[in-house]
Amino acid sequence: MTEISRPAGALAPAETERMTPAARRTIVGAFFGFFVDMFDVYLPVVALTPALAYFQPKTLPKDIATTFFYIVFAVTLVGRPIGATIFGHFGDRIGRQRTTMIAVGGFAVVTLAIALLPGYSTLGIGAMVLLVLLRLLDGIFLGGEYTAATPLAMEYCPKRLRGFFSALVQSGYPVAYVAISIVTLITLRMLPAGALGSPYVQYGWRIPFIFGSLIAFLFLLYFRSVPESPAWESAEKTSESPLMHLFRGEQRARFLQIFVVMTGFWLSLNAVVSTLPLVLKAGGMTATTITYLLLVANIALFAGYLLFGLIGQVIGRRPTLILLGLAVAVVCSALYVWVVDNAKTAVASGSLGTLVLIVAVIVTLTVCGWGQLGAYISERFPTQIRSSGFGVGYSLAAILPAFYSFVMLWMGQFMPYKYTHIVLLVLAGLLIAVGAALGPETKQVDLREEDLSRMGQLRRPEVRGRPGLV
Repeated sequence: MTEISRPAGALAPAETERMTPAARRTIVGAFFGFFVDMFDVYLPVVALTPALAYFQPKTLPKDIATTFFYIVFAVTLVGRPIGATIFGHFGDRIGRQRTTMIAVGGFAVVTLAIALLPGYSTLGIGAMVLLVLLRLLDGIFLGGEYTAATPLAMEYCPKRLRGFFSALVQSGYPVAYVAISIVTLITLRMLPAGALGSPYVQYGWRIPFIFGSLIAFLFLLYFRSVPESPAWESAEKTSESPLMHLFRGEQRARFLQIFVVMTGFWLSLNAVVSTLPLVLKAGGMTATTITYLLLVANIALFAGYLLFGLIGQVIGRRPTLILLGLAVAVVCSALYVWVVDNAKTAVASGSLGTLVLIVAVIVTLTVCGWGQLGAYISERFPTQIRSSGFGVGYSLAAILPAFYSFVMLWMGQFMPYKYTHIVLLVLAGLLIAVGAALGPETKQVDLREEDLSRMGQLRRPEVRGRPGLV
């Protein structure tokens, strides 16, 4: 086994069991980065939904208009695995901190460009095409942020606290959703939405996008002070591409297991988060009321993230994910059927209390498991390929679920369309439970010891034309 020297400034093993100032800065940076990432990801769902008419012809059929909404959201998810592959490579090669800075700078610029787009009345169909292309490019950069920043935070985090801080970092999602909702509600109050000529549809929707770009630039100022990962700096480097290791032997088996789990997570997210606003709108809710309702649901989700982060640290990631998968398949799907069937009645009667509670439970149970993933996926891969393993494992599984809207259209040929996403939700929960059951428990993994060289899987630089194994 090759001796690995520790560079100056790297933490000794005993030191990493306490929260150092560097660890705090890194975890705060990862939370802030994921918050900015999620803010930009869900801008179309919250801020653009009331203004999609700006990009569409008036004669566009309702089903096609709905599908266009899904596509705008889906292309971002398609871009994320592309970005994860690109930036995962650089995260393992040039470092987690530098890679995060490049990725966030990219989506800060692209989000600002979206805010400046002209509409259908100016560019015709070109407005829709540009929106989709820019969201794809946005997704590529967004896929790079968590690919580098989350493993960096987990490598600094003490093992005994990793589950909780993983949930804290991932809770940047509900915090971002609440922030988008607040910004959008304020904008809608000042600039009401309505017909094509209404203030919000014409220019008000740009304000949340400009705000998203601004906070991304602020993140860059903060992250300059975040140090590089000692685990990455001390790891013996390999001349091979991290992806070569990721899709070979034991690492390939690990990746495939994570792929099953993440397919379930992405499918459940799409089947709930991106369809809920439309289900509630079909029930007669106004855009403002929907935003308020989802704001409440995501406040509950923040608490759910932290709670299940602690549970996962106590009983383990594996049983927590299995139980959550079964809850999604059984409990959430049943509650969502109730929402589909009773939302219109609840809105018409003004009895929104039950509806708000049920939506909060659905969102919390469906999404809170994501709080485990920062730690869980980082624990599954060695240091030299952790950024690639985390990014590609987290994001590649998003591609097939991203086209759920077309699957729903297909299922609508032989079942009521309004129930099609319920079927996807059941399938998603089963994939999470089965995928987690196929993997080991990981909460005791030492991220310093998960190293290709220690596992005998690191290829040294070629000598005389022959690669050697450590």
